[in-house]
Amino acid sequence: MVDLTGARWRKSTRSAGNGGECVEVADNLPGVVAVRDSKDPHGPALTFTPTAWTSFIAATRELH
Repeated sequence: MVDLTGARWRKSTRSAGNGGECVEVADNLPGVVAVRDSKDPHGPALTFTPTAWTSFIAATRELH
């Protein structure tokens, strides 16, 4: 399990601006990018290696 205590969370630039359905990303930790649901900040977070995160973002951009 990754320690996310020092994570600085920010809302994703792709999150809807309707006040409730936001994804937050923390990319300030060495060797890990974390993603969580802003409605459940104490709930689980997905973690990625920076390389896997970059691949994920590239693949989602291809969908638009």
